[in-house]
Amino acid sequence: QLQLVESGGGLVQAGASLRLSCGAFGSFYSINAMGWYRQAPGKQRELVATISSNGITNYADSVKGRFTISRDDARFSVYLQMNSLKPEDTAVYYCNADVEVVQTANYWGRGTQVTVSQ
Repeated sequence: QLQLVESGGGLVQAGASLRLSCGAFGSFYSINAMGWYRQAPGKQRELVATISSNGITNYADSVKGRFTISRDDARFSVYLQMNSLKPEDTAVYYCNADVEVVQTANYWGRGTQVTVSQ
C-alpha cells in the first residue's frame, strides 16, 4: 500500500520560514508529478506548487517568490521551502503525487498543519 507522509509543519510567527517534507513509502515503479496543496478552515483545497518529473515547477500567485518546491527522486521525496510566511498561509498542507504502482494513480498525504501567527 503506497503512502505519502508529510512532516515539517508547525506554529511560527509571521516572517519566519518552514520546510515541509513528503516521502513516498511502499512499492511502486515511478513517481511522476508531485505537488503541495493547502486547505484553510472554511475554504476549498487549493494548489500551492507542483513539480514535474523533469523539474518543471508551477506556483500559485500567492506564494511566488516566497515558496520553493523541490524533489529528490533518490529519496522519493518532495519538499516545500516556505519563506516570509504570512498569517494567510495558515492551512493544512497536503502532499500529492502521481505514482505508478500497477498503473498510474493520484495519491494524497494526510496533511500537516502550518499555523502562522501575527
